[in-house]
Amino acid sequence: MDVVELMEWLAERGCSVVFKADGERGQGQRWMVIVSGGALGPEGVFRTDLSSAEACLEATLEHLASQQVSPFT
Repeated sequence: MDVVELMEWLAERGCSVVFKADGERGQGQRWMVIVSGGALGPEGVFRTDLSSAEACLEATLEHLASQQVSPFT
């Protein structure tokens, strides 16, 4: 699953998703993902700042699985 597929899947479940690359930030936290609402519930928010797009994707999928919200189940 790539980022666009995951964002589409989450949007279909009512989530808002931000996936950002910020060249002004340092190498260690240049990428950011925020997922909120929808399948995560009204108070459900997940955010991570990591060094690569792949790391952000993996962290997001792990968090979703821990919340029993996964495109693989």
